[in-house]
Amino acid sequence: MKDQFRGRSVGSKIRPIRKISISEEIAKQIMDLISSGSLRPGQRLPSERELCEHFGASRPSLREALRGLSMVGVLNARVGEGTSVAMNGGVFMRKVMELRMITERHDIENLLEVRLALEVMSAAKAAANATEGDLNELRELVAKMKTCGTNETQFARLDAEFHVVIAKASGNTLILDLVSMIRRQLIRALTKALRSPNAILHSNKEHSTLLNAIERHDIDASKAAMLAHLEGFQRHSMDIESHRESNADRKTVPKNSHGNRVVRNIGQG
Repeated sequence: MKDQFRGRSVGSKIRPIRKISISEEIAKQIMDLISSGSLRPGQRLPSERELCEHFGASRPSLREALRGLSMVGVLNARVGEGTSVAMNGGVFMRKVMELRMITERHDIENLLEVRLALEVMSAAKAAANATEGDLNELRELVAKMKTCGTNETQFARLDAEFHVVIAKASGNTLILDLVSMIRRQLIRALTKALRSPNAILHSNKEHSTLLNAIERHDIDASKAAMLAHLEGFQRHSMDIESHRESNADRKTVPKNSHGNRVVRNIGQG
């Protein structure tokens, strides 16, 4: 009886689906209910029939959403017992944030703001707390990046790993969790930014400077080196975006019957 009462309470907070990706929207709404405390660890969800009615969605869409949340550990689905919220609050909240990072779009500006907030402190903490084992991992990654040549994808993966190891070396598990959460977005953004001329060359120099500061356990130099590195990331990202917009503008220039661009003089009608 208690579960049925809770189901009605949750149902009153569910909104009909109006977006194209029905299963994704269902998953987001369930995560919102969990984050707000409307659904608690261990609490059983309403039946599939009730959920379909509340969401205004089909059973296949609902099942796809529940299956996805179960796969990442946010929900537990058991035959005969229904579906419930995972018991481990810490793990579940981390999974909620990870899934949001995967499914939601984040632009370069947002990503840079997050990196500035996290990674300057991460570098400072790493300078204070890095062990010889941490430093060896960083040295190995720097050496590998120098052998990538112009392979942006390979470099981006190693670059992201370099920042995760710095977060690990910080000794702050929350910083490590948060930097790990943005890893996929970071790899995508880096792969694009590294297409900017000399971006890989500059990044290699910045990584070496940052590593050197951490090796010396120089907190201020490590913060400055990380800040300069993030500013370089922003600069290269803006270069790529400007190039993309420039290409888009050129495509809109009118052409004549021979395929040549039509250039009008100033004042020409």
